[in-house]
Amino acid sequence: MSTSVSYPIAKDTPVSHLPFSPAVRVGDLIFVSGQASVDASGKIIPDTFEGEFRRSVENLRKVLETAGSDLKHVIQTRNYVRDAANVVRYNELYREYFSAPLPTRTTITNCLPPTLHYEIECVAVAKKD
Repeated sequence: MSTSVSYPIAKDTPVSHLPFSPAVRVGDLIFVSGQASVDASGKIIPDTFEGEFRRSVENLRKVLETAGSDLKHVIQTRNYVRDAANVVRYNELYREYFSAPLPTRTTITNCLPPTLHYEIECVAVAKKD
C-alpha cells in the first residue's frame, strides 16, 4: 500500500524565507510547521502577546484549510511562548480556539527570539467529506 505525500500551499498561505514547507500531508495526517505572527510574504508583524497569538493561530487555520483540515481536527499542538509571564493569558486565548476534546499539547517558554512572542505548530487529520 502506498501513502500519498503532498505539500499543500495556496496564494495566501503564510510563507517563510527559511527552508521548510508550511505543511506536509501524508495520507490523512497533516503536519504544520511553526506559525508565527507573519503576513503572507513571511514578514514578521510585531504586536502584543495577544495580537501575535491570534495572528499565529489564524495563520495556522489558513494552512490547515489549504491542506483539507481545520482547528477542530487538530490532534496535537506544540506552542512556544517567549515570556513565561504570558502563560496565564496564553491558556485563556488557547481555549477560545480549541475546545474539548482538546488536542494533546506541549508548551515551551522562554525560547523565542526577541522578535516573536508566540509560535504554534500542529498535527491534524484531514476532514472527511
